[in-house]
Amino acid sequence: MSTEQHDPHMDELTRISWHQSDAVTARITVFEALAEAGVPAAQADQLVSQLEAGAVAGAHTWVSESSPPAGSEQAFEDGWFKGVRAVASYLLRIADTTAAQRGRAESNAQLLTHLRQPLPHVPQSEVSAPTPTLDAKEILAVTQRFTWALTDPGHFLVPETSQEILAVALSAVREDERADYVQRLTAFADRHRERLEEMLRAYGPGSTPAEHGRYALVGQPESLVLCERFETAPLLLDGVWDAELEDLLLDDLAFAWGAGHRR
Repeated sequence: MSTEQHDPHMDELTRISWHQSDAVTARITVFEALAEAGVPAAQADQLVSQLEAGAVAGAHTWVSESSPPAGSEQAFEDGWFKGVRAVASYLLRIADTTAAQRGRAESNAQLLTHLRQPLPHVPQSEVSAPTPTLDAKEILAVTQRFTWALTDPGHFLVPETSQEILAVALSAVREDERADYVQRLTAFADRHRERLEEMLRAYGPGSTPAEHGRYALVGQPESLVLCERFETAPLLLDGVWDAELEDLLLDDLAFAWGAGHRR
């Protein structure tokens, strides 16, 4: 966990990235400590989610109680309070969503268990066994069948970028998952349909956050694979992504999804 003081003169996105990174590391540490103390995963999820929701609620209170500069004109004050109400309402939605997050403790435990397992001994007779491959076109066709994804091609990324992102995402699918990955992805989309659709409404094209040029991957069909990997192999996804693509793209999608997985 980082203990250095962050320079207040850094640009806004850099400072936010630092805080998000530290929060992810802290969350992993807390989950580990709670697990070692014998706290059940469900209870650990509830405790951490409540703490994080409380932090957002604190921001809500701070924003709600803010006032325009003394001596401001009436029109300025009206605009100020309108903006405050909009931000406060949005923060409340984030707090509600944060408090309801579950499954992260179990996912964290599974990931740590996987990472700590010794490499299995592979008999020489199995070394040359063919590795299952993933058909990118088949996967993309699967992702486009779900209603959470954008239906307006005008919002799609250029094909070359889309293909590059999908290739990186699929490289985070482990060999033992490839044979039935289409079924895994379909089951994931069915299980998280409401969450995916809410992410599109809150962060997709036309939303307030997207108007600032952020959250470009939200609603992109290939991002379904990224969301599934957030839940299944977040550190593996981090590793392959960091070597190929811009961090901010994945950071934004992770934040919108509520994964909080970025280091």
